[in-house]
Amino acid sequence: NDGSSLQSLQIVASSELNDPLLTFGSAVEVTGILKKSPSQKQPVELEADQIHVVGECNPLDFPFKIKERHGLEYIRQFPHLRCRTNAFSSLLRIRSEATTAIHSYFKENDFVQIHTPVITSNDCEGAGELFQIEPSKSENEEDENFFSVPAFLTVSGQLHLEVMSGAFSRVYTFGPTFRAENSQSRRHLAEFYMVEAEVSFTQSLEDLTKVMEDMFRSATEHVLAYCAEDVDLFHKHVTPGHKVSPEGHLFNFGTYPGSLFLITYSEAIDILNRSSEKFDFSTHWGCDLQTEHEKYLVKHCGNIPVFVTDYPYDLKPFYARDNEDHPQHTAAAVDLLVPGVGELCGGSLREERLDLLRARLEEVGLEDTYSWYLDLRRFGSVPHGGFGLGFERYLQCILGVDNIKDVIPFPRFSHSCLL
Repeated sequence: NDGSSLQSLQIVASSELNDPLLTFGSAVEVTGILKKSPSQKQPVELEADQIHVVGECNPLDFPFKIKERHGLEYIRQFPHLRCRTNAFSSLLRIRSEATTAIHSYFKENDFVQIHTPVITSNDCEGAGELFQIEPSKSENEEDENFFSVPAFLTVSGQLHLEVMSGAFSRVYTFGPTFRAENSQSRRHLAEFYMVEAEVSFTQSLEDLTKVMEDMFRSATEHVLAYCAEDVDLFHKHVTPGHKVSPEGHLFNFGTYPGSLFLITYSEAIDILNRSSEKFDFSTHWGCDLQTEHEKYLVKHCGNIPVFVTDYPYDLKPFYARDNEDHPQHTAAAVDLLVPGVGELCGGSLREERLDLLRARLEEVGLEDTYSWYLDLRRFGSVPHGGFGLGFERYLQCILGVDNIKDVIPFPRFSHSCLL
């Protein structure tokens, strides 16, 4: 097997081949095989001198046993070897195709890709805990910042995309983001990938939900078309019972009867309060929805993707657009909740009104820090909005994988940075 697919090549050699290094797990180079038709189903017969062991392996020490199915949790212990298992090689092919599909979707829909920085001086207020960047050795005895200002690993490319939305009508970025959350849960990583997009000339959340939905459909259809065998392996042997198909529930975007594609946060709280479910976290108006709440809402609405809109204004960062709907006071924000995961996408319309934005920044004491952000409104602005999608959560959703550490090549999380 060369990693290109799950299909393996069976080679039959004569009894003259008696190489003691030829064992399970060893790396083998085969010559002369291209003379055979690749569509031929019969074993390929070769001479002994056409088979060479180029990397020996002691099968007694090799952690993966022949004809034995190993669970994701077991192979996670061997980040340097788990790509050699069928399950993880399938995952990596799926991940590669999903990446291609997302880039293709944005290209076909006239988005410009922006490489937002990994090192940044802004903290994207409210996005998560930060990793601060410092040199391992300081050349100066004085306590100075390398960049003259505190710098961090990015938690989001959103604010940089907003800068670009002043020059382009549609922009996106797809890259690593970092959160310094001291958690080893199944939902958290210290390093993960985010797909983020910003759309100009919009004053409607529906414009954002359409991009979220279309991207989800397009990427998933591509993965099912180009990785059918790999997806089937997961659904049969790794996550039995989970099924994704164009006719399946993940493609049925629609929600609570009486609303189109979405429910409001207020409706969500009403559903949770009327539930007989015992939640660990309270469900009053103004509370932040927890994973248990999100999963219940998805289940309540028929196990299909659910858009939740119009969150309490105080729950959202300064850049979320004020709906000015007192006394409840909500922001024009939207989350996409999906089966098995909960929140997959989060976004909002951005506050384009300079007076309201300035007042909000003054209220939270950030007017000086984000004076450049006010410039984006001072020097010619248009109504716009955007969202972010957690790429690993997307893979969890379509494959049914429970632990986020099993859908990324090299997981980084609290107290673990192997390799």
